[in-house]
Amino acid sequence: MKDLEDWKGIWVFIEQEEGCVAEVSFELLNAAKQLSEKKGGAEVTALLPGHGVKGLSQDLLSYGADRVLCADHPFLEKYLTLPYTRVIGDLISERKPEIFLLPATSLGSDLAARVAIRVNTGLSAHCTHLAINPQGELLQVVPAFGGKVMATILCPKHRPQMASIRPGVYRRGEPREDEGVVEDVTVDLHPEDLKQKVLEVHWEKKAAQGIEEAEVVVAGGAGIGNGEDWKWVERLARVLHAAVGGTRPPLDEGWIGEGQMIGQSGKTIRPKLYIGVGISGVIQHVVGIQDAKVVVAINKDPRAAIFQSADLGAVADFRKLLPLLVEELEKAGPFSR
Repeated sequence: MKDLEDWKGIWVFIEQEEGCVAEVSFELLNAAKQLSEKKGGAEVTALLPGHGVKGLSQDLLSYGADRVLCADHPFLEKYLTLPYTRVIGDLISERKPEIFLLPATSLGSDLAARVAIRVNTGLSAHCTHLAINPQGELLQVVPAFGGKVMATILCPKHRPQMASIRPGVYRRGEPREDEGVVEDVTVDLHPEDLKQKVLEVHWEKKAAQGIEEAEVVVAGGAGIGNGEDWKWVERLARVLHAAVGGTRPPLDEGWIGEGQMIGQSGKTIRPKLYIGVGISGVIQHVVGIQDAKVVVAINKDPRAAIFQSADLGAVADFRKLLPLLVEELEKAGPFSR
């Protein structure tokens, strides 16, 4: 067992691409700052690997970091598993952070597992909440058993306590004026770390507004039944100027794309208005809408679990209700938020 008293501070891995910090990294800095307050002011460190990215440090300091560790090397310009794991593993072994947070993105998930093995510690993946217990230890909340329960995980005998957190679970904090420390760290890569190389980068065009930024979201579930009826979800969204989302079945049917799925394995959203149509409301989906300001549920099954999470509910067949709703909204003219 590691000497736990030697491990101090909270680290956040900063994900960046082409010199642009991922929004989730700012969210995690805010999460780290909240944890720091519960731990009596533990130092929050932003770990920034890359090449020529030191200029990003000021933004990281403004949004929660007390210190930025800048690991600059040409081989870190593009994310590669082996060199990133080497650099981060060595820094953890040397500096001994008590808590290490990473984003549960494709990049962060790939890196987190490797680093955990390298430094011989545990990892809670895809967390939806973090807290500190009275003993000052990190509590990591994750959906378990297919999302049927929320499990609270504690790693009392290993350090660092590592967790990956889904984008959208936390919000970016308010910028601050406080000054922090920017520190360059030595990057020592081994020949075996340089076996990978990037052959090609393929960019996919992103929608102008992602579902996680939308103020109004209309989502459909398995209860829609078929692609022909899915048009009513899209028509309602169109008249409300809303983003379209859904659960796993609509994704499997091809009615929505990967970036539109809401829930445990998809996006966490915080719209002002969420309308769920034909959605049963299992926890895998509800965990993604728990911070919506107003939740409206439309389902013909009065026992559907979604009604327990709804502010307003309509027990009705959407095939009869949505045409009337769309018609009235169209008559009312442009929708104003």
